[in-house]
Amino acid sequence: MDIKFNINTHTFDLNHRIFKVIAELAEKENLEIYVIGGWVRDQILKRSSEDIDIVVVGSGIKIAKKAANILGIKNVFTFRNFGTAMFKYNNMEIEFVGARKESYRRDSRKPIVENGTLDDDLRRRDFTINAMAISLNPNSFGKLIDPFDGLEDLQNKIIRTPLDPDITFSDDPLRMMRAIRFATVLDFDIYTESFEAIKKNKDRIKIVSQERITEEFNKIMKAHKPSKGLKLLFDTGLLEIIFPELYALHGVDYKNGIGHKDNFFHSIKVLDNIAQKTDKLWLRWAALLHDIGKPKTKRFDNGTWTFHGHEVIGAKMIPDIFRKLKLPLDQKMKYVQKLILLHHRPMHLIGEQVTDSGIRRLIVDAGEDLDDLMKLVESDITTKYDEKRERILRNFNWLREKIKEVEEKDALRNWKPPIDGHIIMTTFNLPPSPLIGQIKDAIKDAILDGIIPNDYSQAFDYMTKIAKEHGLSPVDFRYKDNPPIKKK
Repeated sequence: MDIKFNINTHTFDLNHRIFKVIAELAEKENLEIYVIGGWVRDQILKRSSEDIDIVVVGSGIKIAKKAANILGIKNVFTFRNFGTAMFKYNNMEIEFVGARKESYRRDSRKPIVENGTLDDDLRRRDFTINAMAISLNPNSFGKLIDPFDGLEDLQNKIIRTPLDPDITFSDDPLRMMRAIRFATVLDFDIYTESFEAIKKNKDRIKIVSQERITEEFNKIMKAHKPSKGLKLLFDTGLLEIIFPELYALHGVDYKNGIGHKDNFFHSIKVLDNIAQKTDKLWLRWAALLHDIGKPKTKRFDNGTWTFHGHEVIGAKMIPDIFRKLKLPLDQKMKYVQKLILLHHRPMHLIGEQVTDSGIRRLIVDAGEDLDDLMKLVESDITTKYDEKRERILRNFNWLREKIKEVEEKDALRNWKPPIDGHIIMTTFNLPPSPLIGQIKDAIKDAILDGIIPNDYSQAFDYMTKIAKEHGLSPVDFRYKDNPPIKKK
């Protein structure tokens, strides 16, 4: 990020009606009120911001209700335990809080809160770039308050704590994750003293809820270059604590002088590659975890390192990983599993000996996720040798064309076999049993192998042939010419 601004002359856009309303309330109520934190930072960086935090030296809830009343807003959400209130205005989320000071117990990151001054409130902030305020008071409207040189740290692209980082990170260990997240998203560096404090206090992360850790991790994953955050997590020692399965990818073993690539650094390179192609969070997760099964499958055989079946083992690991990280255990997880399971298949299909049957199976198995799978496979090409990379990409482009050719000919994307279990059971008067699945699979294989065309009538005839081999004869011909009409 190229940051250019004049520290002494920077001005802020305070033309929003919300600021004028609050300034009028500050004068009328004789209270000090400031806009603070992220909105101030993003104004300087010329980044869009959808949140505005207002600090009141007094009751934030009271001012929030008065401001909402003036603006004609009915829904004000109050959180009395925290002394905060929030409402939405013009697609912005406006949060009001009373100025406060905080103290912490060793076993919790939840602070003991007391009323405080603006100075107290700025001191409790996580980083200097978030510890700046702009006055909304009539006698100093628009004045920047920057007691910890946050503006200079923005200029120098530094993440630094306002106070002793040992205390800051020990009190609220989530701030270690936030430091890495801000460094990644803004492409800043973590100040040396702050970085060393993260390493020193890394074990404190264990008192933070998994949900909050994963929320920060996902924000790192969404960055333009997420590998920066993953490497910082690795270098500080946090990764080994919060994600040991990913940490286990690190390292290179040697046998007879033969080593293999470091699969951690390979994985974050693949993540960066996919990040240049898509903003899809779960496709990025598939890229990060595509080799997660390699530590469990690593073998040294016949003078070479192998990882046979790592895609199968990796796919099986995903439910436990998602459960542990509190990631969704729904279609998103199944999507990541599928891409990991299939990520080796496309490269195995390259070559003149490849049949249409293999291509058809890839199209059917990947279904609507085929395009995402191809992006993942292409991103997995990380060789540093230009000639080798160009050769692989030529082969990969050949495969893309071959897939397109077979797709156009056979129309198999999101395909399902024309004969389902209901038709088989009705035709042969069978109860549910493993035999139904065997007949279905035989029909599917026959179509994908080109033995019969993708045609209902011929699939029905093939079904009767396979059933006959199992000693079955049709007893109900109602679906011989047409499948049942499914209710919508």
